Amino acid sequence: MAAGIDPDQTPIFLQSHVSAHAELTWLLNCATPMNWLERMIQYKEKAVKQGENVGVGLFDYPVLMAADILLYQAGLVPVGEDQRQHLELTRDIARRFNDQFCKRKKRKVFREPKALIVEDGARVMSLTDGTSKMSKSAELDASRINLLDPPDVIAKKIKRCKTDTFAGLEWDNPERPECTNLLNIYQAVTDLDREAILDEVGDLSWGAFKPRLADAVVAHLEPIQTRYHDIMADEAGLYDVLRKGADQADAIATETLDAAKDAMGFLARGPPRRV
Repeated sequence: MAAGIDPDQTPIFLQSHVSAHAELTWLLNCATPMNWLERMIQYKEKAVKQGENVGVGLFDYPVLMAADILLYQAGLVPVGEDQRQHLELTRDIARRFNDQFCKRKKRKVFREPKALIVEDGARVMSLTDGTSKMSKSAELDASRINLLDPPDVIAKKIKRCKTDTFAGLEWDNPERPECTNLLNIYQAVTDLDREAILDEVGDLSWGAFKPRLADAVVAHLEPIQTRYHDIMADEAGLYDVLRKGADQADAIATETLDAAKDAMGFLARGPPRRV
């Protein structure tokens, strides 16, 4: 809501408030081969870091993500570049389910969604390593800009972020991943095209560019932060939005879940017994 989503147009709810997400995940688990999940890059990367402590939930998360999408018959799904593989898995799961359980049905249960990926800024990288994505789950807070970081914290993180010793600024030099990343961030928060940005800052040193980048990020996040604090100050209003959103989402999700159960041969709950 703070970023501009209108709850009157788009239901806003907590996933855990709509039980159909968990139910459909289990049904899709029964139709998803394990080797599909073993190929997931994010699972492989995090499993290496977590070792023997890696949980089943991480392994199975892509199926939950598929359920999140398929429940609402989404046509286009806005995702970052790093989520493209998960979206393709969602399409594979939908196609496999429809092929296995809907051959004798008049219509397929699930719509196969497509990825909606913006051309610029589709993947924001870490402030401490331009080859790794920026992540809210990363241990090092300095590696990311949190949406609620105050201006002085943002300025400090950008001032200390990793750069290089090359002169000037440029895009897409494989030897300068941090430079590309910081320019991408600047483009995302200023909405300028690459040519205009290079005309403006291409000849600057890091010492001159970093304060400009910090000011641009702060200015971009300021209205979002202001709106966030306004929303949080009205707790009753926020809960009302979440309650209404969950009711709207539940109606849509339950219809899809019931169709999936019917296709798989589950017996529907009948009318209450008469005593």
